[in-house]
Amino acid sequence: MKRRDAKLPAAYWRLWWASAVDNVGDGVFSAAVPLLTVTLTRDPVLVSVVSAATYLPWLLLSLPAGAVVDRRDRVGLLWRSQALQAAIVAAAAVLIGLGRIDIAALALMGFGLSACEVVFANASLAVLPDLVSETHLHRANGSQYAIANAGQLFVGPPIGSLLFAVAAALPFGVDATSFVVSAALLATLPRRPLPQIAHPPIRVAVAEGVRWLGRHRLLRTLAGLLAVNTFCYQLGNVTVVLLATQTLHVSERGYGVLLAGAAVGSVLGGMVNARVVAKIGALRALLTALIANVVIFVLIGASPNAVVLGLLLGLNGFATTLWSVVTVSLRQQAVPTELRGRVHSVYRMLGWGLMPLGSLAGGLVADAFGIRAAYPVAGAVRGIALAAALPVLLSAMRARRSAE
Repeated sequence: MKRRDAKLPAAYWRLWWASAVDNVGDGVFSAAVPLLTVTLTRDPVLVSVVSAATYLPWLLLSLPAGAVVDRRDRVGLLWRSQALQAAIVAAAAVLIGLGRIDIAALALMGFGLSACEVVFANASLAVLPDLVSETHLHRANGSQYAIANAGQLFVGPPIGSLLFAVAAALPFGVDATSFVVSAALLATLPRRPLPQIAHPPIRVAVAEGVRWLGRHRLLRTLAGLLAVNTFCYQLGNVTVVLLATQTLHVSERGYGVLLAGAAVGSVLGGMVNARVVAKIGALRALLTALIANVVIFVLIGASPNAVVLGLLLGLNGFATTLWSVVTVSLRQQAVPTELRGRVHSVYRMLGWGLMPLGSLAGGLVADAFGIRAAYPVAGAVRGIALAAALPVLLSAMRARRSAE
C-alpha cells in the first residue's frame, strides 16, 4: 500500500509530458531569440526592449487572468493557450524565413506569447493540486521544475543554437510544433468541476484574491521578495547574451552549450528539493537558497571566462529552483481551491510585474557602466531586500518549529 501511495497518478504524468515537450521547445526558442536579436541590433537598450515587452503581460494581465482561471475550465485554458502560442510562433517563423522580422515584431511576438503564458501558468498551478495529494506536492512540483529546466535550459538551447546556425527560422518552427504536441496532451487531462456559484464581477473577484494574500503575512512577504528578485534577475540576465558573446567571446553554438551547462544546476535543484526540504525544513531551505543567490549574482559579473560563468549560472539555477519549488508548494497548501487562480495571479503579478522594468534597468546599467556591471548591482539590491524580509522569514521558521 505504501508503495502505491508513493506513485504519482497517470494524469499527473500526462501533465509532466506536456511540460517536457513544451519546455524543450521553449529552450530552443530561448536560445534563438537573443541570437536573432543581436543580428538585428547590438544596442543593449534595444535588446532590453524585447525582453521588457516579453514580461509586460505579467504586470498588465495577471489579475484578470487569475479571476478567469477561477471561473473557467482550467484544462481548457491550458490547451487553448498552448494552441494560440503555436500560431504566434509559426507566424514569426514565416516572417523570419521571408526576412521581414525586426525588433518591433520580436517585441510584439514576445508580448503575445507571454499573454498566453500568464493564463497557462496560473491555470497550471491551480490544476496540479487536483491531480496529486498534498503530501506529494513538493515531489510533483520538483519534477515539474526539473523537466522545465531540463527542457528550457539543458536540452533545448543547444538544439536552438544549432538550428539557428543552419537557418534562423528553424528553431521557431520547432517551438511551434512543441506547442501543438503539448496542447494535444493537455486536452486529455481530467476535468474537476468548479463550484457552481454565482461569480462576482471580475473587479470584485480580483479584490478577494488581493485581500486574501494581503492577510497572509508570510506569503505577502514572499511575494514582495519575489518582486525584487525577479526585477534583479532580469536586470542581470537581460545582457547575459552580450556578456557571453561580446565580452567572453562565446560563439553562437557555444552560447547554447553555455545555457545547457548552466541548466544542470536547475535540474538538480528540481530533483533533490524534496529531500532537502525533508532534511532541513522548507523555510530553512528557502533562506539558504536566497542567500546563495545574492552571493552568486555578485560573482557572475566578475566571471573571467565562459567556464566560470557557466558554473555560476548553474549554481544560481540550483538555488533559484529550490526556493521556487518551496514557495509554490507553500502557496498550493495554503490557498483554498476556489481562490487558487486569483491568489496565484496576484502573487505572480507582484512577483513578475517588475520584470519589464528590470530588463530596461539592465540595459541602461550596461549601457552606462559596462556589460559586467548589471549582475553585481542586481546582487546588491537582492541582498538589501533579503535583509528587509529576514525578520518575517525567521518568525515563520520559529512558528513552524513550535507547531511541530
